[in-house]
Order: sequence, then C-alpha cells, then structure tokens
Amino acid sequence: MASKQAGFDWKAFWDAWGRGMLIAVVAGVFMALIAPFQTHLVPLGVRLTYWVGLMVLGSFWGHAVGAWIFSFPGMSERRWLAGALLALIIGLPYTVVVWAITGLSFDHGPQLKNLPIYFGPVMLVSAAMTGIAMLANQTPPQTHAAKPGAAPPKFLDRLPLKLRGAEVWAVEAEDHYLRIHTDRGSDLILMRLSDAVGELEGLEGAQTHRSWWVARSAVVGAKRNDGRAVFTLKNGVEVPVSRTWAKVLRAKGWY
Repeated sequence: MASKQAGFDWKAFWDAWGRGMLIAVVAGVFMALIAPFQTHLVPLGVRLTYWVGLMVLGSFWGHAVGAWIFSFPGMSERRWLAGALLALIIGLPYTVVVWAITGLSFDHGPQLKNLPIYFGPVMLVSAAMTGIAMLANQTPPQTHAAKPGAAPPKFLDRLPLKLRGAEVWAVEAEDHYLRIHTDRGSDLILMRLSDAVGELEGLEGAQTHRSWWVARSAVVGAKRNDGRAVFTLKNGVEVPVSRTWAKVLRAKGWY
C-alpha cells in the first residue's frame, strides 16, 4: 500500500528515486574512503563532496536514461542488453561532466588534453553502478492484458488441439518442454520459457520463478512455505515465487 503524507506519495518517490539516490550516496562514500584515481591526494571532506556529488548527479542522469531505454518494447525482457546500453549512454557524456568538474575542482580549469584520460575510469564506474542498480531493482518479466481490438496472444496458436480455446492459467518449464496449465487440463509443447513469455503478451501475468509464468487471474491464494511465497492456482497447482521477485509482485497486489 502506498505511503502518503500531506498528499505526497513517498513510496512512489522511493521506488522511482529514493533507492537510486541511496545507492549513489553509499557508493560515493565508498569511493571517497578508498580514494581511487589519485583522489587520495586531497582531504577526506573534499573527497566526500566530490564523489557523493558526482554519484548523485550521475544517478539522476542514469534514471533519465534508464526511463528512455526501458520505454522501448522488449527491453524489460533483455535486461542485460539494456544494461550495457545504459552504461554506455550514461558513461560517454558523463565523461565530459567528470572532466569538467574535476578540472574546475582540482586544477586551473578543464584541459582538453586530459579528456581521454577520464574515459576509462568513468566507463568503469558507470558499468559498476548500472550493474548494482539493476540487481537492486530486478523485476519479473511481465505480460499485459491486450488492448481492445488487439490480436490474440501468439502463444495461443501453439496450444495442442485438445487445449485450443482454453484459458491459459500457467506455463511451467520441464527440461526442454513447457507444460501448459489451462482450465481444460494440461499438455506439453517444445519451447523455451523465455520465448513463451514474449508470446504471452496480451494475457496479464508474470514470471514468478525461473521455471514458471502465471496468469494473474488464475491465482486464487498465496501462502508461505519454508520462508518462500507460493501461489495456488484455480486447479490447485502450487507455484513457487522467487524471493527475487516476491516483493515486486506483492507491491503490485498479487498477494
């Protein structure tokens, strides 16, 4: 449930900005303490201001770039490709920012001959921060209900004849096959789960585990088993929920 105070949605702010800002501040303090790239030559207070400032400013820039990259279809399912693009697009222009700020802070101004020196360190930090942010903000691959007039999900064409027209409740990976759970029973097809999730777009659901995709409408109960969340489907089948994605699904009201 969103936490609101004086009309301000603090939970939405935390989800959108707060977690990233906290990571940036912690990373800035860490960099100030280990003092890489010859920043050990200046006092701790100066290092803290320099590194925390750069990290927080970079976090704002990264958030804007990330929102743009993940607005493209399919990027949510290709997270590490998106991450590589994110690190590159953040790092290239931010090299100029770091060069300018460093020159103004520690030298007599930025010198053009020093610009190439900053490329490697900035790209390294950009890649590291992007990786940390993506690990801290993992979300399950999700599919969404079809808009009015949209074509049926491609996955429905793969249903065996005995399941044609059935309501798909879940898809479970079994070795190289997928077991399709429906209101008319279940059957196997040869396919990868990652490919199936892409073709299930048009049905509202999410991947709850590395081996499961579940339709939201099929979930009738949730419980904890050995510290892990478990969904119960309409047919009584119990589906594991990865700890990595449990908080995200709970926040979205799945249980």
